[in-house]
Amino acid sequence: MTGTFPNVSISTERLVLRPFEESDIAAFAEMMNDELVTAWTSVPQPYTEADARGWITTQAPAERAGGRGIVFAVDEFLTQRLVGTVHLRNTDWRVRSTEIAYVIAPWARGEGYASEAALATAQWLFGEQGFERLELRTAADNTASQQVAQKIGCISEGVLRGAWIARSRTEDGAWTDVRTDVIVWSLLPEDLAGAGEQLADTGGFTSYSDWN
Repeated sequence: MTGTFPNVSISTERLVLRPFEESDIAAFAEMMNDELVTAWTSVPQPYTEADARGWITTQAPAERAGGRGIVFAVDEFLTQRLVGTVHLRNTDWRVRSTEIAYVIAPWARGEGYASEAALATAQWLFGEQGFERLELRTAADNTASQQVAQKIGCISEGVLRGAWIARSRTEDGAWTDVRTDVIVWSLLPEDLAGAGEQLADTGGFTSYSDWN
């Protein structure tokens, strides 16, 4: 059984999650060239505007059309500036489960945007789409992303040993691959209540650098 996510926008108090547009190419490329993004993801390095164009105009739409997931651009509501992106991927329509990944631009970290965007996506996924499970995978040393997972109510389920290749700088400034463990987290509909209350208590803000 395969489905397709609707082409929608999601709003929070401070953010708008929406489909990407070609006008996002330059800002997206800049965001994806950040050192932390390079370190913890498998995106090309350097990440060119051609890479961004291919993702925004071809690969991201194909994720939704093929039933594999959906990609959101995340805007700051007041400024309409690109804050980051949220990606639902590896979707299993029979099990009603999918995996979330997110990136927050360097200038927007420390404002709680990752947790706010992830929580809004989870609420939409469980509420309007009838899903039953959301997964998140974080590299073992990516503590900022682990804090986001905890903030939205995720439960740590275990460690996949040596399951990811991260990147780190060598002494001469080049990037080198480093094998790392992966922590698997899950979020179920019944986990959301506490996370929503906690974010409301802090006005949606967090004290750590938001990134995955």
